[in-house]
Amino acid sequence: MRELFEREAPRYDGANFPSPRPFQVTAHEALREGIRQGHRRQCVMAPTGAGKLYLGLRVCHEALLKGRRALFVCDRTTLIDQAREVADRYGLNAHGVIQADHFRTDLSLPFQIASVQTLASRGWPSADVIVVDECHALYKSWVDHVMRTSAAVIGLSATPFSKGMGRIFTNHVNATTMAELVATGILTPLRIYSCTRPDMTGAATAGGEWTDAAAAERGMAIVGDVVTEVSRYAADRKIIVFGATIAHCEELCRQLNEAGIMAAVFSAHTKPEERKALLDEYRKPDSALRALVSVEALAKGFDVPDVGCVCDCRPLRKSLSTAIQMWGRGLRASPTTGKEDCILLDFSGNIVRFAADFERIYHRGLESLVAGEKLDKKIRRESDEQEVKTCPACGFSPFAGRCMSCGHEVKKKSLIEHEAGEMREIRLGKTKYADDAVHLWEQVSTYARENARADSTPERMYGRAWHLYRDIAGVEPPRAFRLETAATVPITAAVRNKIRQLNIRFAKGKRAA
Repeated sequence: MRELFEREAPRYDGANFPSPRPFQVTAHEALREGIRQGHRRQCVMAPTGAGKLYLGLRVCHEALLKGRRALFVCDRTTLIDQAREVADRYGLNAHGVIQADHFRTDLSLPFQIASVQTLASRGWPSADVIVVDECHALYKSWVDHVMRTSAAVIGLSATPFSKGMGRIFTNHVNATTMAELVATGILTPLRIYSCTRPDMTGAATAGGEWTDAAAAERGMAIVGDVVTEVSRYAADRKIIVFGATIAHCEELCRQLNEAGIMAAVFSAHTKPEERKALLDEYRKPDSALRALVSVEALAKGFDVPDVGCVCDCRPLRKSLSTAIQMWGRGLRASPTTGKEDCILLDFSGNIVRFAADFERIYHRGLESLVAGEKLDKKIRRESDEQEVKTCPACGFSPFAGRCMSCGHEVKKKSLIEHEAGEMREIRLGKTKYADDAVHLWEQVSTYARENARADSTPERMYGRAWHLYRDIAGVEPPRAFRLETAATVPITAAVRNKIRQLNIRFAKGKRAA
């Protein structure tokens, strides 16, 4: 009879994760290094397509193999279902689900996938590792809990720009960049068309952002233009359209259907059974449903790889994170359908307003969580907009400084000056830092090696040298410069003083965060 009341402890050593991509290995190791350095709460920024769920489940699996308890937290039913299904696919079948009266409720298991809303009402189970998906959604329940728990906490987000994230998470990891994912074929290139857009002059604002009602009112005037341009550029593609309000979406949907493009509204008012039916149909490669129209319900956690066109009809002037989430819905590659690119039809002016900041995120990721907060605070005023520029190398538009198509970059005036057969010394004002670029690289490499922790990896030391070089010279070091081949040289007083200044500035920024 005893056997009826006891069961064998679940095993997790038979999990069958796909082989990780190089950047996923690097990101996971960066999290381990963060733990070694004493960071209990860490945030990973990973763009659409980078495999946030994969990385989060790998973190949980590592804990489970060590006999610890892991908790994966989601903020929406669709994300819980997705996490549950993927966990099963990877062989992590021994998990419970904490959500309402879910059929897989089993609190005895060491691995739980949970709804943040249910945790808020029922309380938190014991866990050694907590992974928070879409952690830019700062629900008070999970924020309060992770600030007092002793568990290791990993936050996952494509856009960690919310106010206060720099206070919650003490370490920030860029898993990879959108540019790198496009280069490796995980994401598709973005073809951008700046179309007719509403006149937002004098439109009502709240907290610096245009109100949804004002954006919808102005947007109604160009619905006909939206339908015309969609018919012209994307009639043979799967389309996602983002409007300002549900009423705006309904009007966009009505006119798309009248033009012969089968469309449906997907909103907070759409019933669960209707949502499932719409998504099941839309995911079919030969779906008759060509367009889904939404305000925000499709902006996060929605992935249909063969979406080939995103229509942005929701004017914004502060929330870069919302814009990036919307645009990212069409960037996933879809080799099975022959998808080669994604068209962005910009009816909002957002791609022009956010061009400079988006280019920087696209190529470099996020410098820090504090920098991310500033991006969503900054108001891009209509009066600040300039003529739309095109890349001088390939003609891609818009172009603010570094092309998202060919990578061409307008070089700012550098401290390093090249002439035929000669590399000049590096100066800032009257202060000389190095005889030439190689000399500066040797100095920062020497510093990185001398000041490395006992457990620092070569990659970490290279990263330190790379950033010092860039901060001193004003440009990135040449790709040919390597840490392992750099000579150990005396560091000039000017370089040591400059590094000291940079360290002080970094420490002040960290304290402020």
